[in-house]
Amino acid sequence: MKKVLGIFGLLVFICIATHIMSDAFLTEFNIENLIRRSALFGILSIGAAFVIITSGIDLSIGSVVCLIGCLLPWMLVERGMSVPVSLFAVLAVSLLIGFTHGLLITKIKLQPFVVTLCGLLFYRGLTRGIVHDQTQGFRGGFSGLRVLSQGQLPIPGTEFGIPNPCLILVVVAIAAIILLNFTVYGRYMLALGRNETATRFSGINTDRITILAYVICALLSGLGGLLFVLDVGSAQPVDFGNFYELYAIAGAVLGGCSLRGGQGTILGVVIGAAVMQVLKNTITLVDAIPTNIEYAVIGAVILAGVVTDEFVKRIAAQRRSQVAQRVE
Repeated sequence: MKKVLGIFGLLVFICIATHIMSDAFLTEFNIENLIRRSALFGILSIGAAFVIITSGIDLSIGSVVCLIGCLLPWMLVERGMSVPVSLFAVLAVSLLIGFTHGLLITKIKLQPFVVTLCGLLFYRGLTRGIVHDQTQGFRGGFSGLRVLSQGQLPIPGTEFGIPNPCLILVVVAIAAIILLNFTVYGRYMLALGRNETATRFSGINTDRITILAYVICALLSGLGGLLFVLDVGSAQPVDFGNFYELYAIAGAVLGGCSLRGGQGTILGVVIGAAVMQVLKNTITLVDAIPTNIEYAVIGAVILAGVVTDEFVKRIAAQRRSQVAQRVE
């Protein structure tokens, strides 16, 4: 809870500072767009969080977003497939990707970094091959489907509405909180991240839990890719989803997930994803900040999160040592 309150305080501070430096920050258009983008990246960050909690990593999130984001309009427009079949197909592809990652990591004992790095390259290359490097879009159609990402829930008495991706994020976050905190699978994930050997010797099927984490991450990456392409209306296989895995990982780390594994809160991850988008928005709105330092900010955030986690670990270890000495 202290970490959640800390990251929430950081979010409030950045919002106030940005408003002071730019009058455009609190405009209705900017706030609505900021909420929409934060929700979309929040979904990706929740997926990344499950993998990080189990002491893994997924570098293929952006390429999965690209694959699903290009496949959906390609199926609907180029192949003339129905909406239900297309949605089922792209989500099935996402599940298959996560399941494959989990099998390679657990059964062949490959490192998660290597598996997902290869996935980062493979899925984008596969996408470019399928669509022949052509931009995929809806060509002005499927407006009913695009409401899923572009629509909003009006707030009575105001002209402002809650973007639909925010509502989807709420559903995903609630489901993730229940899974992580109120089921045995969530407790197993946390235990696996803290000590895999001890968890295995306790009789827990660690392979199954690892596979589940990567399936959840890939499924949410696919959902994110679907919502992203429905939001913008088109996707270029060359750069669609580029570096999205960095935003997802940064949001999860900033939100309290330890890269060592075994620690993390979904609420903190959602707030962490929002912080990343507000920082990006600040860079865009404030003229005094160069727009080309965006990725430098992401790198600094990830580094700060890792350094903070290391210091917290050391302080906790010192306190436990002092308590043990007093008991003796």
